[in-house]
Amino acid sequence: MSKDYMAIFNLAEDESDIKALTAKRSIASVPIGSRFRVIDFMLSNVVNAGVTNVGIFTDTNSRSLVDHIGDGKPWDLNRKNDGLFLFNHRLLDIANFDTKILQNNMEYLFRSQSDSVILTSSYMVCNIDLKKVIKSHESSGADVTVVYTETNNADREFLNCYTVEVDEEHHAVTGIGKNIGYIPHASICMEIFILKKNMLISLIQENARNRKFNDFYALLLSKLKVLNFNAYKFEGYVSCINSKSGYFKANMDMLNQDVSRELFQSERPIYTKIKDEPPTIYVNGCSVSNSLVADGTIIRGTVRNSIIGRFAVVEEGAVVENSIILQNVRVCSGAHLSGAIIDKNVVISENAQFRGDEYFPTIVEKRNIYLP
Repeated sequence: MSKDYMAIFNLAEDESDIKALTAKRSIASVPIGSRFRVIDFMLSNVVNAGVTNVGIFTDTNSRSLVDHIGDGKPWDLNRKNDGLFLFNHRLLDIANFDTKILQNNMEYLFRSQSDSVILTSSYMVCNIDLKKVIKSHESSGADVTVVYTETNNADREFLNCYTVEVDEEHHAVTGIGKNIGYIPHASICMEIFILKKNMLISLIQENARNRKFNDFYALLLSKLKVLNFNAYKFEGYVSCINSKSGYFKANMDMLNQDVSRELFQSERPIYTKIKDEPPTIYVNGCSVSNSLVADGTIIRGTVRNSIIGRFAVVEEGAVVENSIILQNVRVCSGAHLSGAIIDKNVVISENAQFRGDEYFPTIVEKRNIYLP
């Protein structure tokens, strides 16, 4: 069943509320959970469903993503037939990136032998059984299946995401909108769509003639009254990495054992780029509790309720709590971090103080040098 499907990752994602972390990378390649990248979750979901033809359509900030994805080997996508295809177009007008990059790569769709397409973004972090979604789509007889989730925190989470109105009795989508944070309860579109490849090609060609939409999801959802949309409700954990508060919350949620078990279950593992690194060194006298600490790290100070990336150093007398530290960061003696996000290659000087909270975390941006 899944062999008849290909997957397309549309990385034209709204970065306006997470610019501090995406100035030199896409959302898809932002580190998360100490050793993963954001795209690892949805890419693993696709592979776990048996899909072996994956196209990733990205923009100019793709060096980090290309380095991480490589030839797709960690996801078993380094294949002679099908496999991983990365489309990176630096010369496209970013305002027209979404629909235009699909239009410019129609050959990829024509050459694929797959009959149907899973169209998705990268920034919805979840562990979803896409085989069940495919089964629901095929049994419904609908033109398009949309995956959605319900939340009672829409006034603080999933801001600017599409919302859907759903007839739960008939599993049908009856309306669309945008989450502007006005009310707490909403049905959030997870930007996972299933449709026939020929229908996708037809929509792209129609938009090429009319030039009406730059956002392909807006184009697809505009056909709500023309096409039959099936709604699939996802009941599990999901977070959207489209803001710094969303990124902070997703990382902190991984410290919750229930969330961690659901995301990293053995039946549908989350794959990532393999790196051979030495184990973490916990020096006598350090204190570490309820934290995710990656390999290659040296801990001499205090770490509580935090995410620590590869090759980070927390010196004696430093305190890191409720914070996220990315790769190759040094926190010097006497420094105190709380509610902070420290990007790669940063040195936090002695006795420095950085304080934020879950909705307004303090961010120290990435440096371009590598710390010895």
